[in-house]
Amino acid sequence: MLESLVFHDQTKAYLFHAMTEWLALSGGFMLYNHLRKHNGRPSMLANKSGIWVLIFCLLGAGTGNKLVSILQFPELWGLAQTNPQQFWLAVISGQSVVGGLLGGWIGVEIGKKIAGIRSRTGDDFVAPILLGLVIGRTGCFAAGLHDGTYGMHTDLPWGVDFGDGARHPTQLYEWLMALIALILLPKWRQFFTHEQGLTFRVLMFGYLLWRLLIDGLKPAPAGWWFGWSGIQWVCIFGLIIIAATYRKTVE
Repeated sequence: MLESLVFHDQTKAYLFHAMTEWLALSGGFMLYNHLRKHNGRPSMLANKSGIWVLIFCLLGAGTGNKLVSILQFPELWGLAQTNPQQFWLAVISGQSVVGGLLGGWIGVEIGKKIAGIRSRTGDDFVAPILLGLVIGRTGCFAAGLHDGTYGMHTDLPWGVDFGDGARHPTQLYEWLMALIALILLPKWRQFFTHEQGLTFRVLMFGYLLWRLLIDGLKPAPAGWWFGWSGIQWVCIFGLIIIAATYRKTVE
């Protein structure tokens, strides 16, 4: 049944995936503005300070997205010298949620520094990020073998045949994880509301830990240590940084 939702035509797969990416970004942004308005706070575009944060958030997310997608495939690095055209095509087409989230976080902090904003603003991004993951992973699943986020072959009954035999539908694993986290957000975030920004930090730590584990079910490109993927190593680095830089707010 799930196989019928997968596009086997490359053009259709890429178009649908691009559409869901746009919906994930625009839907997340609209939800972010709605939640700020609902909580009595102005939109990010309402003042100059917010615009700086938005600009650097987008720059950081775009840079991290492309950088981590290239780190994932060591065999592409040599193309920068031997075949620059193919290398830059890979850079443009590459996508990484982990890179986008980490890069966007760094960008927001740079934008806040420039704008002179000292308060922690990450909690406003939690629901939009989860919504974006739900929408985005729908496109990843439908794109099948043309996306590269599928899992390894499996004999488990819920394996999905994308066209070359049953595989772990790792896109749906993440889709379900994000949907559950979004639905239960009012419940689990209450344990972290005592400290501004902690809900976002918990989300980021949890997502990187999730990707470190779930990417173990995906085919790992050759070239990295211990047979892990570049994304898994980025997750480890991110987890260490998040834990090392956490400072509890003093009331």
